[in-house]
Amino acid sequence: MAFSIIETTWDEHEPALRQLRETIFIGEQNVPEELEWDGEDPGACHFLACDQQNQPVGCIRLQNSGQISRLCVLSNYRNSGIGRALLVAAEEAARARGMQEIFLNAQTHATSFYEAAGFASSGGIFMDAHIPHRQMFKLLK
Repeated sequence: MAFSIIETTWDEHEPALRQLRETIFIGEQNVPEELEWDGEDPGACHFLACDQQNQPVGCIRLQNSGQISRLCVLSNYRNSGIGRALLVAAEEAARARGMQEIFLNAQTHATSFYEAAGFASSGGIFMDAHIPHRQMFKLLK
């Protein structure tokens, strides 16, 4: 499946980023809106994946703290490498910004996805938006 990934800002692509996250996190996963819209988007670096018709199909955000969050891919496009490519794009951006470590809060069902990308779990399972998560870290070299 052909797709492209662009680095962007919230100001530049808010409607597309918002629609993806509303569909997946709020619609599919029942994340409360007040938790999804945490006020961190304007200052973050965002990546948007688009299909061959330039339609948004996935996104991820990298915060200045080194936290990667809000990785999501539309259901029809999952298991096609888009999530992994988004994660790599965020990691490369963190490295280019001189970050030495990145971290994320992974939904427990997705920890093996992140482990395959070199992340290691730290600490126990905790609940976030009624979904079990684990914190994961990766040192950048």
